[in-house]
Amino acid sequence: MSIDACTSRQVAARSVPIPAISSSDLLDDLLATLFIPVMFKPANAVQIKVSIDEIQPQVWRRLVLPIDWNLQHLHLGIQAAFNWWNYHLYEFRIGGLRYGDIEVLTEDATDDDPRVFDQTEVRLLDFEEGSVFSYNYDFGDGWRHTVAVEEFLTLAPSPKQGSCIAGERARPPEDVGGVSGYERFLEIIADKEDPEYTETIRWCGGYFDPEWLDLAVVDKDLRNALRSSNGACTNQNPNPCPRNELDEVQDRRLDGNRTDDPQLKIAKLLKTWMVSQY
Repeated sequence: MSIDACTSRQVAARSVPIPAISSSDLLDDLLATLFIPVMFKPANAVQIKVSIDEIQPQVWRRLVLPIDWNLQHLHLGIQAAFNWWNYHLYEFRIGGLRYGDIEVLTEDATDDDPRVFDQTEVRLLDFEEGSVFSYNYDFGDGWRHTVAVEEFLTLAPSPKQGSCIAGERARPPEDVGGVSGYERFLEIIADKEDPEYTETIRWCGGYFDPEWLDLAVVDKDLRNALRSSNGACTNQNPNPCPRNELDEVQDRRLDGNRTDDPQLKIAKLLKTWMVSQY
């Protein structure tokens, strides 16, 4: 091939127009490249809303929890968020199935009772956004909580503890007698002329405000819901926090002298009143 032919081809190639690329197009391409890792980073937390059924105005908490928590961790988180005392039986009901502590829930079970599945085998990452299931605490009082999975989140750094970001109102007192007992309890403490007022207000510790909620306190309790042996919070150890004065009070209420406990007397009165309504 002659030099003239090569030169002619080079000139022809240089004469082909090059598409114009604007600065905005270059910026869009650059941003898309930079944000690809962020867009596809997996979720490491889940936002849920937990509310106590059949109480109006609603008692609820909005929680942000590590995505690898299992149902046993979630149980402890709910207990902390609502300041339940964690000395009654509990279970989760998910899609018609029953989850919980298999050994505890099957101890006195009959053949007619539904099978219990291991709560440690289900993690929060197994749910989808929009999932709704139940958490039942205290089979006597029957406190049913609705748990709604609202959103999966990608947080930095990855959360190691749960946190409470919103909520309203105090939960009912333990052993108050369920929804009906709680309604009667509120009637009594709102009326100082009620013949049961003095004993009831003593039973609940001298004061009860159903509208009370200190979000900072709830958040701190939730962050401490799971404890490792060295005192650091971890989602690998489902044991509750170390014992404190409240635990000692609970022990005294659960010992053999329960008949002298004024709270139990009020609970019996409330339950007697509930039975009389039917």
